[in-house]
Amino acid sequence: MRTPQAAALTALALLAAACGGAGGGGEPAGGGTFTYALPSDPGVLDPATGVLNVTLTTLSLAYDTLVGVTADGKIVPGLAEKWTVEPDKVTFNLRKGATCSDGAPVTPSDVAASVNHIADPATKSPIYGVLVPTGMKAAADDAAGTVTLSMPNPFSFILDSARMIYVVCGKGVKDRSLLARGTSGSGPYRLTEAVPGDHYTFKARREYAWGPSGGTAKDVPETVVLKVVPNEQTAANLLVSGTIHGATIYGPDRSRLEAAPGLTKEVIPVANGQFFYHQGDDRPTRDPVVRKALTQAIDLKELAGIASSGTGKPPTGLVLHPRPCQGDTVTGHVPAHDPAAAAAALDAAGWKAGPDGVRVKDGKRLTLRLLYATTRGAGTQAAAEYLAAAWKKAGAEVKLNGAIDTKLSESLNATQDWDVVWLPIGVTLPSQLVGFLSGPAAPKGANFAHLANKKYDSLVAEATLKPAAEGCAQWLAAESALFESADLVPVVETTVVQAAKGATYQMVAGLFAPTSIRLAQGG
Repeated sequence: MRTPQAAALTALALLAAACGGAGGGGEPAGGGTFTYALPSDPGVLDPATGVLNVTLTTLSLAYDTLVGVTADGKIVPGLAEKWTVEPDKVTFNLRKGATCSDGAPVTPSDVAASVNHIADPATKSPIYGVLVPTGMKAAADDAAGTVTLSMPNPFSFILDSARMIYVVCGKGVKDRSLLARGTSGSGPYRLTEAVPGDHYTFKARREYAWGPSGGTAKDVPETVVLKVVPNEQTAANLLVSGTIHGATIYGPDRSRLEAAPGLTKEVIPVANGQFFYHQGDDRPTRDPVVRKALTQAIDLKELAGIASSGTGKPPTGLVLHPRPCQGDTVTGHVPAHDPAAAAAALDAAGWKAGPDGVRVKDGKRLTLRLLYATTRGAGTQAAAEYLAAAWKKAGAEVKLNGAIDTKLSESLNATQDWDVVWLPIGVTLPSQLVGFLSGPAAPKGANFAHLANKKYDSLVAEATLKPAAEGCAQWLAAESALFESADLVPVVETTVVQAAKGATYQMVAGLFAPTSIRLAQGG
């Protein structure tokens, strides 16, 4: 069985804090059309199905959340003007005057329906257990103007989780079919045209005045067009020529943009590149000695440069910025590069080199099936080839298995046809990873690598019962415990270039701050 959460992991990549700035000069002006390049079609637009970053980016124009987050990780009011947090629940007081795109008032019942729809097992929402914590329920009191999100047990990030739950309101609450290619939200824009594979057009709601930090739609562009541009070279050309106002560039064209005049650029982290070892009963990587030796055989600094084409940063943890818990969980906790020690450890563990150089133990060859996504660029392919070559020197036989995302997810979870997987992930809360790093193993659960790290489990159990800030020491130590046992190996924090020309806009956690969008005079 392929769990929705496991499928979500292969698709979910929430961008870290990002800002695009003006490149065209002049004073900001309202009205006009702002055009931004999407790397692919966002697909179905129902917020309950939105796991792809491109989908979440699209939805951020039209939907509000109860609370927002600043680039430094501070929680700020959204649809909720205030809240009361308890260990197992948080009660929000909704603002008065917020309306849906069809004119209906936003009610606590709308919020509760949005959460409970996702949590309903019949919905099979892929964001349940990831963006909406497993076990969360919502109860509304329309008379009091409050909605309460509760958990079966104390939960550290019960407040923080609310910043990723889009609230559906108005007609979309009763008829979710409207949301496949339309929007029904309280955000500053509403979708007016959807041409899959080509563009999505949004119109401003000038009445919008309830955004985070007092944001309004008074001075935003009248129209926002999200143009689907799968080819990054084309997107870069459009940006340099001024045909579009913003784009996010991952690949080699970023160097051209960084050198181009008239553009505002910012390098931002988007995901953590790492590889996981499968610890199923019949896998050689179940043995911690083998995992540590294989890790020692790798020059992680060199691998990071290869995987990111030299544009990455040293990883400091599994959670992207803005992090609720600050700290470096990586440095000093990952087995250091030492091929001689790796060879000695494998020898001592009984893995002896055969006539062809491949190590054998109890008649079984040290064979590793290395799984990776073919959709993540040339760097990922090169990283897989580097791992294969390094492990061959260490005495392993490595079989490369490149797959598109859907096939990778199937191999990762259902068929379990892998021993090592290169899997970039990007989450904004440590709690979003717990189901993948512990608990029931795939295919029955989301724990695709069959991890059973007792120290991690113990620290997470302790951290979960504490308020977010008070539990940070345990959350950070839990990550380090994974690295110390070589359950997974952090390699690089990958980055992109967020660029703008003739406009200003901000993005936080990969989502537009829509009320920040401005066109420069003449832009």
